[in-house]
Amino acid sequence: MDFSDDNSLQYIRNSSQSEDKNEEDNLLQGINSYRQSLNMPALSKNDKAGYLADEIADQLEHQPCMTTTSPITTASSSRPQITNFPDLLEKCNIDINTTRDGVIILPVCVPKLIPTLVLTNYTQSQFSRYVNNSKYTRVGIGSEDDWMVVVLTTNTPTRSFFSAADMIFEVGLSRCLMFLL
Repeated sequence: MDFSDDNSLQYIRNSSQSEDKNEEDNLLQGINSYRQSLNMPALSKNDKAGYLADEIADQLEHQPCMTTTSPITTASSSRPQITNFPDLLEKCNIDINTTRDGVIILPVCVPKLIPTLVLTNYTQSQFSRYVNNSKYTRVGIGSEDDWMVVVLTTNTPTRSFFSAADMIFEVGLSRCLMFLL
C-alpha cells in the first residue's frame, strides 16, 4: 500500500509551518502517519534509542552523502560506518546481549535533510520493510548535518531499551487488566 497523498501533504505542511519544531519530531510524525495509513500502531519515542541514534548520527556526520547505507542490526557483524559501535552501546547503557532481535538502525543521508526526501527514504526504499514491520513499536531518531538515523526497537521486557518507567507502566497495566478479569 502506498503512502496516501493526504498524509504526505500533512507532513509537508507541518514541516514547513513550524519553524521551531524539530526535524526529528517531524520525521516521527510522518512515519507515524505512514504507519497509520497501513493500519499499524504509531511508534512511541524511546530515550535510549534516541540517544543511540544521536550518537550514530554524530559518528556519520563527516561521511559523504555518497556513502551507501544499509540497515544495521545489533546482531550484524558488519557495521562499517560505525567504527566504535560497542562503545556507543555502552555509552548509551544498552546491553548488546538483550537486543539481538529487537533493534534495527536505519541511517540515511539527504543533503540539507529536506523533509519529504527524508521521509521517502524511510517509506519508499529498502528501509520501508522495517518501518512497515509491526514488531517495531519504539523509536529513537537523531540527526547531524545531512544524516538522519532512525533506531527501531521492539517492545519486549528482555531488551535493554526497556526502561524502568516502561516496566512500571507495563506492570501497572498488567495488574489493571488482571483486576478487570
